[in-house]
Parts: sequence; structure tokens; C-alpha cells
Amino acid sequence: MINDLTPGLDKKLSSGINSAYVGFDPTASSLHIGNLAPVMLLTHFQNCGHKPILLLGGATAMIGDPSGKSSERKLLDVEEINANLLSIKKQLQMFLDFKSKNNGAEFVNNLDWMNSMKFNTFLREIGKYITVNYMLSKDSVKNRMETGISFTEFSYQLIQAYDFLHLYKNNNCSIQIGGSDQWGNITSGIELIRKKENKESFALTCPLLTKSDGTKFGKTEDGNIWLDPQKTSTYKFFQYWLNVSDEDAKKCIRFFSVLNKNEILNLESNHEQTPHLRILQNELAKEMTCRVHGHDAYVKAVEGSKILFGKNTRESLEKVSEKDFLMFFEGVPTYTISINELDKKIDILTLLTDKTNAFKSKGELRRMLQSNAVSLNKEKVTIEKQISINDLINSRYLLIQKGKKNYIIIKVEK
Repeated sequence: MINDLTPGLDKKLSSGINSAYVGFDPTASSLHIGNLAPVMLLTHFQNCGHKPILLLGGATAMIGDPSGKSSERKLLDVEEINANLLSIKKQLQMFLDFKSKNNGAEFVNNLDWMNSMKFNTFLREIGKYITVNYMLSKDSVKNRMETGISFTEFSYQLIQAYDFLHLYKNNNCSIQIGGSDQWGNITSGIELIRKKENKESFALTCPLLTKSDGTKFGKTEDGNIWLDPQKTSTYKFFQYWLNVSDEDAKKCIRFFSVLNKNEILNLESNHEQTPHLRILQNELAKEMTCRVHGHDAYVKAVEGSKILFGKNTRESLEKVSEKDFLMFFEGVPTYTISINELDKKIDILTLLTDKTNAFKSKGELRRMLQSNAVSLNKEKVTIEKQISINDLINSRYLLIQKGKKNYIIIKVEK
């Protein structure tokens, strides 16, 4: 999990209980799983007896971090930042212990100390210690020199450096943790503390996760996998972990679980003996879904997998709420018909071709029906099947299955 660290950190960590912080700018209403590597580093840090500090960037979110960006960020208004901050705060509480008397996690907001600082004071007290040459040497700035960078984003590393100085002086925090793209910003803070306080501080970064195929971890064709169930359903979240490759699962179990070394090695050994059981992926899906969405959501997600990929019956489908039904079958091609079409029974050939175009031709559908490859509501149907209102799930849906994994939903509207 370690990409870079400053010299002397191992000695510092062995000297007693230390405080370390990770910063999050509330530029979105939710974290995504790509944000979780430094959070998990902080989780391990706390499990080893140290104190985590979570800095929420109420001030820096107004500026915009140029790190990893090829163009200027859109500036957010205060109301949006505050709403995002509250959402992210709730999500981070799922990963750390805030109740421990000895090393309970703590939230801070850099707006609390930046809001009262005058511009002239900032220039004299902070800007004086960091040269423009030093700032220009950082990758986050160098990578933007061709496309252009505003003074606003150029000054971001100064503000983050001051955050580190403030926490060093007021919260006894001498370690900053972040993703590898934050190395430049973090070391600016170390430089400021060295010059202004003549003291030593430390950095620890984790690599930016990529999948074995080189693509960014936590991304799909539809975008990020978010922690917010309104942005990414709990079932889709569960399925993402369940579907990672064996190679990626070995990496992920080390990043995202709190299992010890022997437990991980045992899981890997069992996985290699029975790879078809996907032991690593199931452990990941269980641990992350329970942690982020709770045990009940995990149980529902498992039920959803059984419905999609198992041999469940119509009876099990009818027990699923409409909300969960739509969540399990999110993204499935959906066709709409009027309930009037079912006043009288309608044959399956007509419904799936003339009324919905779910199948390209009656010939194709007829061949699949004759080979027993079509199911209605998890039950095999024949070419003679007549469909009526009595076939509806949740009084408004028909679930058609083509082969083993291809589904179609027909929504019936009044």
C-alpha cells in the first residue's frame, strides 16, 4: 500500500502514539472507491494504536486542487460545498473509530482557520517561506504550464501546506497521508514546517490503484463506483467487487480488508485450489458492502445475485420489493406496454416482437422457445404461452430471460 515515504517515518511511528491526517475536498457529494486507499491506510494506522485526523477541505474545495487535472476545476458555491461536506463526513465515519478515548478519529475543517486569516497575513506568514521556483517544480503545476493554470489553483499547494502547519502546531500532527498524486502538496507542507518551525514532519503516500489491464480502479463504462447508493446502487457496488479479476482480487484484499497477513494468505491458497468459487472476490464483496452499506444491504445483494444467476423460482421473485427488483435489474433493456394489451391474453410471440421489439424476429424467438431457452419470471415457457395480468410481478413487470444471462423487462403502465 506504500508508494512513497519520507526518511525517518518508521522511527517516528515506533516512538509512541502519533497523529496523521488525510485531507478530502468536498468537490462531490460522495466519495468513490478510488478515494478509499488512503482511508484504508488511515484505518490500519488507527488499528496500530495511532490517532487519525480527517481534514475536510471546506476552504480548499473553493479553490480547486490542480493535481491530476488538465484544466481548471469549476468553482463550487458555499451551499454545495457544505452539503457535500456533510455527506462525505457520514461516509468516512464508516471506516474509522471515533469513540476510542486513546486514539479516536477526529474531523477538522480547514475553513475554520482559513476563514479568519487576512490575505496580507497569509502572504507574510506563509507565502514568505515557499519560493515560486519551489512551487513551479511540483508536477501538479508543471503539468499545467502548457494549458495554463490560474493563480487560484497555483496557490492551492500553499493552502494545503498551511493546513499541515496548522495541524502540526494545534493538533500535534506530524504525518500526512495521501494518494501518490498528492506528494508535491504534502512535501510543500513539510518544507513549510521545516522553514517556519525548524521541525521535522513526515509523508506517506499510497499508489493510485489501477486494474491489471491498466485502467483506473473503481471506474466502469458508466463512470465511478460511488459510496452513495443514490449514485451507485448497493447491488451494483456489490457486483463490482464480485467481478474483479483474480489478479486484481489479490491486490484489493490487501488494500481494502483489515485481515491480517496469514488470513489473506489462507484465503489466497483456498482460492487457488477452487478458483471457480471466487473466494477472494466473495470476501471482498462481503467486507466492503457490509462496511459501506450495512449487513442487511449485503444480504439483499446476495439475494439479487441468486435471482439473476441462480435457479430461483417465480415465488422468490414475488417476495422482492419493486425497489429491489429495479435495483437488481438496473441497466436491463426495458420495454413499455399499456395494461390494456393484457385485458385479454396475448401470445408470447406477439408480445415480444410486434408489441415490444424485444426480439428481432418471430423466427428467432420461435427457435429459442423450441430449444427451451426463454423464461418468463424465472419459469421456462413454450411457444403456446399466453400472457395475462396474472403473470405480472409487483403488479406491473414481466421478466423475460434469454439464455442464461440476458434479461429483458416489460413494464406495464395503466
